[in-house]
Amino acid sequence: MPARAERVRFAVCWMLAVCCAAAVAGCGSGSGPDALTAPMQPDVLTAPVSVVRTAAGTVAYRELGSGPALLLITGAGVSMDGWPPGFVDALAAHHHVVVFDNAGVGRTSAVSVPALLSITAMASQASALIAALRLGRPAVLGWSMGGMIAQALAVSHPAQVSRLILAASAEGTGKARPLPPFATVSGLNPGQLATRLFPTNQGAAARAYLSAVQQYPGYYGVSAATFHSQYLAAERWMAGQDAAGHLVADIRVPTLVADGTLDPFEGPANARLLASTVPGAKLLLFHDAGHAFLFQDAATFIPAVQTFIG
Repeated sequence: MPARAERVRFAVCWMLAVCCAAAVAGCGSGSGPDALTAPMQPDVLTAPVSVVRTAAGTVAYRELGSGPALLLITGAGVSMDGWPPGFVDALAAHHHVVVFDNAGVGRTSAVSVPALLSITAMASQASALIAALRLGRPAVLGWSMGGMIAQALAVSHPAQVSRLILAASAEGTGKARPLPPFATVSGLNPGQLATRLFPTNQGAAARAYLSAVQQYPGYYGVSAATFHSQYLAAERWMAGQDAAGHLVADIRVPTLVADGTLDPFEGPANARLLASTVPGAKLLLFHDAGHAFLFQDAATFIPAVQTFIG
């Protein structure tokens, strides 16, 4: 029960009103006529890490919830433990949510060919996971580098994507504003890196994020070498050196592009460029929010995602 109580407190902190109401209903004193019949609420902290063998090697993942499939692809420098539990649980209240580790992270196989890690190679592994889990055509939410992987997935495997949500990401045509030099982030510890994800006046949100993700049993991140490889892959994508990046204008699924106006990594300029490149894309910008806007403003972003997916 103490771990569950922490989950409820985190949900309140993020102001996920709908999720909070459900969590409180499911974790009350046990009295009342509905106490024994109320359905269990999704809880990613209790979802086991599974490993599936795919055409692109083994992939470690968690899944929870029911409804239309929703695949979450995380960014550079974090494992699937980088998704705040309350954020995942809120989405899983209406969807069959799958989170997983990118290539070379945790128990997921590294990409052996090509020698250099690329966005396209990681998209191929995501495609293999979709096939292995028989997810059909899931909606795909990619954060940061995960948004680049989601774009490459939609370009290379269009039959496996129904909708795209691209959070704090950038296109790969070579026109995007480049990332800050890797040296500016390579030496940061988890707390310092979490702080960079939020505006300087949102210290409470940064601390809440770090506290939330560290609730995962056996919480882990990525190695320094893998982080560097991921960062280089994102840089090459944004510089137009990944062939799939030049085909973003060919995406033909409904797409939602979102970012914070104070994002120091991708930024609103890249969000606007991406939204103007993907045909029919919708753009959402969150003021006084940074690279982790989707967690800081989860109370607004999650309903927007649910409405967009339908």
